[in-house]
Amino acid sequence: MKRVVITGLGVAAPNGVGIKNFTKSIREGVSGIAFHQQLKDLNFSCCIGGVPPVSEELKAAYLTPLQLRGFNSSGILYGCIAGVDAWKDAGLWTDNNGDVDYDSGTIFGTGSSGIDKFRDSIYMLDDKQVRRLGSTVVVQTMASGISAYLGGMLGLGNQVTTNSSACTTGTEAILLGYDRIQNGKAKRMLVGSCSDHGPYIWGGFDAMRVMTYKHNDTPQQGSRPMSASASGFVPGSGAGALVLESLESARKRGAAIYAEVLGGAINSGGQRKGGTMTAPNPEAVQYCIKNAVKNAGIKSNDIDTINGHLTATTKDSLEIENWTTALERKGSDFPYINALKSMVGHCLAASGSIESIATILQIKEDFVIPNLNCEDVHPDILKLIDESRIPKKCMEVPVDIAIKASFGFGDVNACVVFKSFSE
Repeated sequence: MKRVVITGLGVAAPNGVGIKNFTKSIREGVSGIAFHQQLKDLNFSCCIGGVPPVSEELKAAYLTPLQLRGFNSSGILYGCIAGVDAWKDAGLWTDNNGDVDYDSGTIFGTGSSGIDKFRDSIYMLDDKQVRRLGSTVVVQTMASGISAYLGGMLGLGNQVTTNSSACTTGTEAILLGYDRIQNGKAKRMLVGSCSDHGPYIWGGFDAMRVMTYKHNDTPQQGSRPMSASASGFVPGSGAGALVLESLESARKRGAAIYAEVLGGAINSGGQRKGGTMTAPNPEAVQYCIKNAVKNAGIKSNDIDTINGHLTATTKDSLEIENWTTALERKGSDFPYINALKSMVGHCLAASGSIESIATILQIKEDFVIPNLNCEDVHPDILKLIDESRIPKKCMEVPVDIAIKASFGFGDVNACVVFKSFSE
């Protein structure tokens, strides 16, 4: 079984595009959540959200004029930015005329693709203008659009595919790529996930009343994981990308290494024992965490920090309870825990990959990111863990092993363990 390391990172997050900008933001606790007039005009209850700051100039640096003609898929755009950046960061960039790289592939997930492009096409079809649709509708709206774009841009010849498991997608993609490399089926895998922004992907959640409506005038205070005054999640968008590589391949290339993937677990609660289409089965969540620790070959006491799913909904306290039960650690013995969603919102399918990058950066640079907007930690959480385990400011402390989990609609779970690299 091959050891799997991380040699490249790329990100397009609401609080920073590019690893340098993103690292600065998560260290300083910078929020990327803003008010959006379009949501108010459409009678949304929640009129705030997280959107990566991408200019027209930046778009042109990643996509050709031909690719940008009729282009209207924000998720694919974010995925291409993050994916290309990660590939370059790993020292693997080649021009489009190079050979096919049969040792490298991608598993890059999404929840849905090209919502705005779909909308444009439907209106055109209803107007009986099918001949004016153009040739890019299919590739921008098919679920595997993002992996198809990246596969062509990077000349990938190994497995090129898209996974989709709601909010678990990004973390699942990492573990799927890890398995492929560990079993010798690929030397390198570009893994990650992306999500569109805007009303046509966020509207269903607003209708479910799971998004906050109390902070339209104070957007940066809206995302409040673990807070007693949390009133629902804030929607976000973006993409995160990681280059996973066998240690053997990384050594041969002399590549810089961010961290090692020790292992993890993916499972489902079967929508039984309290689990539903939208709620987790606690038993299955705990089982996933325990199996991730076991698969990684570590003990729960080895974990320095947790990056939770923690969405600022009524399930935050239950998630902490699941962590304490699964790890058999509580009070002041509990690892540090943070919720990146306090800065970027819930980036849906992109959340697992963006949050994993934040986790890996903490290992690489030995710091723990702060939690925003939880000065009033929920009392049910304080019954389980000491408040000192929920940092409010950036902490410069050694981080050797970190664990990241995501839980998604459909009662699906994924948990991955990262470690600082050593020979």
